[in-house]
Amino acid sequence: MNATQLIKMANQIGAFFASQPNPAQARADFAVHLKKQWDPQMRVALYAHIDATAGEGLSAFALEAMRDQRAEIEPVAKSA
Repeated sequence: MNATQLIKMANQIGAFFASQPNPAQARADFAVHLKKQWDPQMRVALYAHIDATAGEGLSAFALEAMRDQRAEIEPVAKSA
């Protein structure tokens, strides 16, 4: 899956959670959703895009949530 598709999906999910009344809880809920529903490779690819482009194309909410909740969303690399 390419970055354009991931950005579009993250923005759509972010739009839903951004409408919640508590911003901190909305970011946490966004993180839980991505961790449960997205394949680890998708999350790794989106963070690679964020690191390479400073999050170009992501909504302000999605980017802030991805940065704020990185420890919760980003898959942990498995040691050999």
